[in-house]
Amino acid sequence: MTDLTRMWAEQQDVDDELAVFGSRVYRPDPDLLYLDGNSLGMLPIATRDRLRRLVDEEWGRDLVRGWQHWESLPVDVGDRIGSLIGAAPGQVIACDSVSVNLYKLAVAALEAQPGRKVLVTDSGNFPSDRYVLQGAAERRKGQLRLVPTDPFAGINPDSVSTYLADDVAMVAFSHVDYRSAAINDVVTLTEQAHQAGALVLWDLAHSIGSVPIDLDSIGVDFAVGCTYKYLNAGPGSPAFLYVRRDLQERLANPIQGWWSAADPFDMDAPYTPANGIGRWQTGSPPILGLVAADEGAALLAEAGMVRLRAKSMRLTEYLIMLSDSWLVPLGFGVASTREPELRGGHVVLAHDEAYRISRVAAAAGVVGDARPPNLLRLAPAPLTTSFTDVWEAMVRLRDLVASGAHLTVPAERDRVT
Repeated sequence: MTDLTRMWAEQQDVDDELAVFGSRVYRPDPDLLYLDGNSLGMLPIATRDRLRRLVDEEWGRDLVRGWQHWESLPVDVGDRIGSLIGAAPGQVIACDSVSVNLYKLAVAALEAQPGRKVLVTDSGNFPSDRYVLQGAAERRKGQLRLVPTDPFAGINPDSVSTYLADDVAMVAFSHVDYRSAAINDVVTLTEQAHQAGALVLWDLAHSIGSVPIDLDSIGVDFAVGCTYKYLNAGPGSPAFLYVRRDLQERLANPIQGWWSAADPFDMDAPYTPANGIGRWQTGSPPILGLVAADEGAALLAEAGMVRLRAKSMRLTEYLIMLSDSWLVPLGFGVASTREPELRGGHVVLAHDEAYRISRVAAAAGVVGDARPPNLLRLAPAPLTTSFTDVWEAMVRLRDLVASGAHLTVPAERDRVT
């Protein structure tokens, strides 16, 4: 039975078969309690060591000769990522950013269906996704159609159905809401889009490495995602895209960079796209980021998505239980759903002073983040967070807010929160 004592948390860590992974990330400050893995994951020690070898031996020693073995990294890393999201080899490639990949796929969907000029997403989707989709639609004299959505309840399939018609080229949603952690119904929403004759894309940025998904069995057409959150690949690490095998050569990559060509070094030849998933690249692969993504994905694969998801649900449930006992009396509210199977890897707490609380908490060694207007996001990443970490973080938060320490912090937001 769960209780409020530190002893209970420590016993869970003793029994946790994933606890060993906590020692496999770099922790220069043992007093830091990091609950922001949904924004930037921690640095795996194996990644640090491999990057050192890459810089010293491959780049430093081999120089341009390193491309002989670097060239295959986008596909190799893509396949490793694919194993985490239910994609058979040859359907995922690690390249570019989420925004660039989303743009490529949105434009490809529009151009492949000249009679369909509409893209559909929800009003609560991540801003960058909405910006990209709006730009893609407008530049092809189309339209972005927004489904009104309560981000805390998730996307209602009944609401979506009224926005689908024979003019829709592609529907794009996020698997896990970036604010509330609500998990959207991939199966039902994918079926709805297909019944309307539209292609469907899922943004996996807040689910890969946190919430299992099986793209192939569901029949998803496209997916995009990043590697710097739960995959721990570092700031600015490359994103990935998934294109279902039967669509890879039916659609055209609208950004025909030299790395998507069949032979990038036949520089006098007209553009001929590469076969398969390789044609969905654009520019030169970012090798350091790809190596980091490879190590991060390998670490998650070793832990196993089933075990990671089980621990994630327990950690977030524990965090909510402690919040109810210690933080709700101090003016907090639990904004995320209380149903573990419908909640992703983070918990959102509401408080009128969420931003100032996040700042004073970070100064006290509890790192989460704030989202306007009044949300504090806490993400106990299952690979790197212990039950004792959660217990100690909630004790510190409770004591800081009870003391009024957050009221000493300026209310003006920094550019990055």
